[in-house]
Amino acid sequence: MFTGIIEAIGEIRQIRPIENNIHFGLCLSIFPGNLDLSDVKPGDSIAVNGACLTVTTLANGLFTVDVSQETLNCTQGLDQIDARVNLEKAMRLSDRLGGHLVSGHVDATGTVVKFEPAGESFLLTIKAPLSLLRYITHKGSITINGVSLTVNQIDDDEFSINLIPHTLAMTTLNELAPGMRVNLETDMLARYVARLLNLNA
Repeated sequence: MFTGIIEAIGEIRQIRPIENNIHFGLCLSIFPGNLDLSDVKPGDSIAVNGACLTVTTLANGLFTVDVSQETLNCTQGLDQIDARVNLEKAMRLSDRLGGHLVSGHVDATGTVVKFEPAGESFLLTIKAPLSLLRYITHKGSITINGVSLTVNQIDDDEFSINLIPHTLAMTTLNELAPGMRVNLETDMLARYVARLLNLNA
């Protein structure tokens, strides 16, 4: 479980294909940037651009994670060498919940429609898959590339976010541009409510 408050920006340094009798996928070697790995061990979870991944090794200032083909199918940015990625270690029960409850299970990808200055902030508009729109609500929470954000506006199949300078400085969201794809995770509480109301969640 995560909060969507990014702790560091890392970089994918190496990508190695995994092909065995169990699954197909990729093994990523990631430079952690300023992420403190002193309390991390193999088997721990780290969210990489919003995807919960399990640490397999720690060596030479890098950590490795295996990414299944299923995860690759529903995410973006995990198969690109030198890509900068948002990182967050799994939360402890004693941690502050500064963002919202984030599972690290990416629902789908969306497409950036607009990313432009709006006063001292930036306006980010995303086109979302129709299957996710029922879980996106005005003033509700959503995770974009692992970052916990608040929805400001919804129009048909698009929603907008206001990004403050601090968020842009602490994450890779300042690298976005129209046409780019982003990882989306909707609010899990909205999913549970939809399921209880028999909305085919």
